[in-house]
Amino acid sequence: MARTAPDAPRPTAAVVLDDAVRALAPDSAANRLVAQIEAGAAPRSVFATFALEQHQVIAADRLSFQHLARRADGDPPVADFFDLLAQGETRALKQLAGLADACELTERQIAAYQPRPGCQAYPSYAARLALGGEPADVAIALTANFAAWGGYCATVAAAMRDHYGFPEAARGFFALFAEPAPAVEEKAREAVQHGLDTGQAQPATAHRYGRLLQAYELMFWHSVAE
Repeated sequence: MARTAPDAPRPTAAVVLDDAVRALAPDSAANRLVAQIEAGAAPRSVFATFALEQHQVIAADRLSFQHLARRADGDPPVADFFDLLAQGETRALKQLAGLADACELTERQIAAYQPRPGCQAYPSYAARLALGGEPADVAIALTANFAAWGGYCATVAAAMRDHYGFPEAARGFFALFAEPAPAVEEKAREAVQHGLDTGQAQPATAHRYGRLLQAYELMFWHSVAE
């Protein structure tokens, strides 16, 4: 009598997320502006442009995360993840004020600023995912992107201190994202595990989202440098 092969064990959220971070990691030399900042070779003006663009990005991403949380209302672990991300954007905006002050940006300048299309491609795609992407898949894609973003922020924070002489308050935005975020990591695992258990998460689709997020991430930095 032939034996039936046992079903292969389903991957855990930790495995799925680790695989996404590894598979979607950008090339170490891909971000030209961060490399220039690390060497102290970028003009100081890029920090003002960064701050101006991030005011737009943060506002848009917070709305996207809030919408994803509402869409996942019937899946509490997923909704909790996006609620936490939306709260994080509020904290990030407060930290960004220190950079804006150090760059001597006025409220009028911030309000009147005309954003660069390449810098706003990332939040525009995030909004598209908020409208139609499966929230659990978006959680996977974002986790991979956050790993790259956190590395960039750590590099920039150190260079701002070592090469540009920015005070601690000005570096706070980058330090916020450079530090480990165990609460976000835990909520991401819970959200993705729920997605896997319910059949909502499709890692292959999440990787497609993630590849575009990483590309738009690089586009943001390169557009800041223009």
